[in-house]
Amino acid sequence: MATTQASEPDSVGYSDTKDDYVKRLARIEGQVRGIKRMLENDTYCIDVLTQISAVNKALHSLSLGLVTDHMNHCVIDAVASGDEAVIEEKVQEVSATIGRLLR
Repeated sequence: MATTQASEPDSVGYSDTKDDYVKRLARIEGQVRGIKRMLENDTYCIDVLTQISAVNKALHSLSLGLVTDHMNHCVIDAVASGDEAVIEEKVQEVSATIGRLLR
């Protein structure tokens, strides 16, 4: 999986909300551990699937927040720079990311 790395520590769009995202991920991690316990305890399959759906929704919500932060920071910065190549690159990044999230 290819990733791009920011050149400055505060250059990521989620810097201001990083702690919130980390807390949300910790809750999601707990939910996933709960699903594992449910399987180990032979919990009714519909109940397991309900919990899997909840985790998927939580991850989707987290993803949407990150995409929004990216657009509000990186894309807006690119537009402010006036550099057409950078603007195009950032718009393509967002488009590709949304495409991956919708699959």
